[in-house]
Amino acid sequence: MPTYNSPALDKGLDILEFLSSQSIPQSQSEIGSGINRKPNEIYRMLVCLEERGYIRKEPISGKYQLTLRLFQLSHHHSSIDYLVKAAMPYLEQLSEAILQSCHLSFFYRNKLLILCQAKSMTPISLSVEVGGVFPITQTNSGKIILANKSESERKQILNASEDFQQLSNAEKIHLEKELTTLKDLKCFVQKSTLTEGVTDFASPVYDINNEVMAVLVVSGLTSQLKNASQKGIIKEILKTVDGINVSIGGVSRDKK
Repeated sequence: MPTYNSPALDKGLDILEFLSSQSIPQSQSEIGSGINRKPNEIYRMLVCLEERGYIRKEPISGKYQLTLRLFQLSHHHSSIDYLVKAAMPYLEQLSEAILQSCHLSFFYRNKLLILCQAKSMTPISLSVEVGGVFPITQTNSGKIILANKSESERKQILNASEDFQQLSNAEKIHLEKELTTLKDLKCFVQKSTLTEGVTDFASPVYDINNEVMAVLVVSGLTSQLKNASQKGIIKEILKTVDGINVSIGGVSRDKK
């Protein structure tokens, strides 16, 4: 069999293999030195790998490190722990910035599962139980997940949902109409359907296939939020979601 050379692919694989062997982020010149190539030879490849979500550049140092994309490709069904590890630093930064607790919710067996939470350090704040399970049709984050499912998937989920089956025909029609307005929405702001006096901010987190894999939620006391800037909260939430998306190997939504 003839041997075909693919210099660009070789460079890309060399970069990925080199970064996987390093415990700290590496600069362009350090990567070039590590794979015996000049820094200008690998510039285009670094840009391509970053755009495809395989590596990310630290905003302060400008150095590169691997994302979780390769791991997700090889361990697609066991990435929840890594999602939590990748998301927690961003959740903690968000909680500190807006002085509200926040959490990640996940679709699991036709219910909404709370994966992780960053609690607010203020004297009064809301908290949810990590590992807690809620009705998918009665939560604002659940509605975000349903809205971004295909029509056939959504129908299957709703048919299997005891909570949905208990709704009246008018309530079912209202819910289905509401879901059509939520698809691709960046941040859904709505009063909680489960707790009186609470307002939810729910924003989708996308996986490497551009599908909603989780929802970031900020739930605050409506009375407290009256004195806060909703636009400011939404801005911080979207920045957090974007950071999580990039960290797990997705593409920045701001670049779309």
